[in-house]
Amino acid sequence: MMPGSPHRKIVAVCSVLLAGAWTLGVPGAPAGSEPEHFTDVTRQAGITWQHANGATPEKYLIETMGGGGAFLDFNRDGRLDIFLVQSGCHKFSVDCVPARNALYRQNPDGTFTDVTEKAGVAVSPTYGQGVAVADYDNDGSPDIYVTGFPRNVLYHNNGDGTFTDVTQKAGVMAGGWSTSAAFFDYNRDGHLDLYVGRYLDWDYDKNAFCGERRPGYRAYCHPDQFKAVASRLYRNNGDGTFTDVSEASGIAQQKGKALGAVAFDFNRDGWPDLYVANDAVRNFLFKNNGDGTFTEMAMIAEVAYGFQGKPQSGMGADAADYDGDGLPDLFVTNIDYEPNNLYRNNGDDSFTDVTVPANLGSVALLYSGFGTRFVDFDNNGDLDMIVLNGHVLDNVHLFREGIAYAERPLLLENAGGRFQEVGARSGKVFEKPYVGRALALGDFDNDGDTDFLWVTNGARPVLVRNDIGSRNAWIGFELVGTASNRDAIGAVVTVTAGGRQQVREVVGGSSYCAAHDLRLLFGLGVTEKVEKAEIRWPNRSVTELENPAARRYHRVQERPPDKPTASPNVIIHLTQHLESDTFLP
Repeated sequence: MMPGSPHRKIVAVCSVLLAGAWTLGVPGAPAGSEPEHFTDVTRQAGITWQHANGATPEKYLIETMGGGGAFLDFNRDGRLDIFLVQSGCHKFSVDCVPARNALYRQNPDGTFTDVTEKAGVAVSPTYGQGVAVADYDNDGSPDIYVTGFPRNVLYHNNGDGTFTDVTQKAGVMAGGWSTSAAFFDYNRDGHLDLYVGRYLDWDYDKNAFCGERRPGYRAYCHPDQFKAVASRLYRNNGDGTFTDVSEASGIAQQKGKALGAVAFDFNRDGWPDLYVANDAVRNFLFKNNGDGTFTEMAMIAEVAYGFQGKPQSGMGADAADYDGDGLPDLFVTNIDYEPNNLYRNNGDDSFTDVTVPANLGSVALLYSGFGTRFVDFDNNGDLDMIVLNGHVLDNVHLFREGIAYAERPLLLENAGGRFQEVGARSGKVFEKPYVGRALALGDFDNDGDTDFLWVTNGARPVLVRNDIGSRNAWIGFELVGTASNRDAIGAVVTVTAGGRQQVREVVGGSSYCAAHDLRLLFGLGVTEKVEKAEIRWPNRSVTELENPAARRYHRVQERPPDKPTASPNVIIHLTQHLESDTFLP
């Protein structure tokens, strides 16, 4: 997360991308003739909340790491709502104005109404950092887990527009400094378990003076100043409570400095695994042994370090099949002077670092990446990437030439497995600098393309509407588990269209301190017909859909265990409010 030496200079920057080498949009279109492809709609949507970090002259490290954000449909009306995590004041601050979290309910006209106070989620007993969202008790309503310091908070969704703090009862307080969290069903019992990434052995009384002793040169300390800590794994007992299985599972045997986490089945053996991006120490890949335990194998799998064989500043992480071979690959963001890492899955419990061959070796060297996700932003069938950037030192310009505190986001277009940065030509929202942290993805306007929510440290969030993706064909799926967990986290969907297969997984966690729309969206390009969709549920049952209609979301409910397999396939196509369940064998 922090630079190794504030006075270090860039030695070399290779393969600088040439502006104009690729034009987003219609081939042959004159430069500057196209409309904005992405639009900042924050103000017109009615979102006025602002993140507060309570920054003080003492330079407490925690001030620079928030905040979190999520897309979720908390009232189940078919429209995505927004939850934003507040950091706020330090417990002893006297000049800081207390701030609050925010829950925005989306209205039918696409605007949002602040319902925070009524919902009961305004004030958390924590200096907030991130958020995870899932229906942990399978009652049909998504619940909210807020991470931070010195404890975390679990809000149970009551199903009537309100939430109840059940942290104590559920037993998931954690303690210490928590960052990203991920819900996933590691033991496949139908109940979502919870991984909580913890960052550092930090407290106010461990704060130190870093930087130089002259006005303006005091700096936030490097994470090397603090000891690594063990993260937490909570097993869902199915009765509203969790059991801490961190030690028994093997998770706590590895001490790290967790910032990003993604739960996915990297080896396609049916058991969800866990990847953790650590700051300034090696990253972790926890392989699920299928017996309640995990084996840490990042070094064996070659995803522990960057291509130079050294620990990097892992901050955000995501997993998806970018190269179309059916296997999930990994992407990890790092601080400036370190490239972001792309690891291609070899299918034999190992990965290959393809950062340089994929044209990612230099594109991010002057940026510090936090939130990130694979996303087919233009619905052409290829997974692209987005990276939200922002440095951690608010006075970094004093130490590092060419580096800024606020940085513009990167939009990386996948062109045959090589990536080109096209954000600067995709709309003004990508040209502006931000102190970016959490990045959440979701189709908030239900038009069939992926929109963005990014949370900025000490400033307003940004709601970005995608105005290009729905020009191409698409198909989406909302999955509802029955024998599996209701959110179907861990499900894998394969879509066959135009003779091509695309594979997507409902992953747990991902990005940095964020939660996302759990619907799976597939871009189809010019193909308007889908031949087949196969859903492999977390409990390993399979649903097949023949010729599902394109340009629609399909709400598919897993066949209950006692339902005969000979029942006919009935597909209900819905584009806005998803009213009916579909049971398919």
